[in-house]
Amino acid sequence: MDVNAYLERIGAHRPDRPDAEALRDLHERHLRSVPFENLSIHLGEPIDLAESALAEKIIQRRRGGFCYELNGLFAVLLRELGFEVSLLSAKVARPDGSLGPPFDHMALRVELDEPWLADVGFGKHSLRPLRLTAAEPQPDPYGEFLVVDTPEGDLEVRRDGVVAYVAERRQRALSDFAPTAWWQATSPVSPFRKGTTCSMPSGDGRVTIAGGLLIETGADGDRAETALETDDAILAAYRERFGMTLEHVPDLLTRTREPSTVGTGQ
Repeated sequence: MDVNAYLERIGAHRPDRPDAEALRDLHERHLRSVPFENLSIHLGEPIDLAESALAEKIIQRRRGGFCYELNGLFAVLLRELGFEVSLLSAKVARPDGSLGPPFDHMALRVELDEPWLADVGFGKHSLRPLRLTAAEPQPDPYGEFLVVDTPEGDLEVRRDGVVAYVAERRQRALSDFAPTAWWQATSPVSPFRKGTTCSMPSGDGRVTIAGGLLIETGADGDRAETALETDDAILAAYRERFGMTLEHVPDLLTRTREPSTVGTGQ
């Protein structure tokens, strides 16, 4: 992988050493540069977790992706820079409080003087990595986060007191996530099949294109919505807000302008 091109993609310099300060910088820059998006599913593009395919999509084509893609390639970058990284399977909390299946989400464990949880693929989540050994809540621009042990020995990640997901401690290979990534991309009941979304931090807030709607959220929670009435308006918004050039709008948008906010935290 072209590490220098990846660092240029996220506006970062090669760190002098793999330490907590470097991890925080890379983590925040990644989130502010590479959007969480599910557009490939609706553009007829395969979800390919091979390192070369992820690099071509995210670095060369300057696209984003969902958790398996974003955290999968970020783990490669961290390893190239000297970090020790493990891939973790996680179950995402549903609105009713139940948990999804294993491999529903991918997060990263980074071993430094103490272990850290890195996650650049969960939409609106912590802007900075989280300490795994901290007993107290950890403040972040996007809320207050707490990581606690479960009775089963897993890691429960809470945002503002609400469970976001539960991660296993066992190290996984990227290929272990391929079946669930395929399901997320192809199953008619997958939330990623039900609407298009593209989202990224913007200043102290967030910008999202969900369906045919541009959503801008400020740090104080104020929300402004702009309807994107034409294909040209949608494609222009992707270029201007996310630096993404699409040849055509996602297929779902040729049938409906209804928004989806899956994974955005909107």
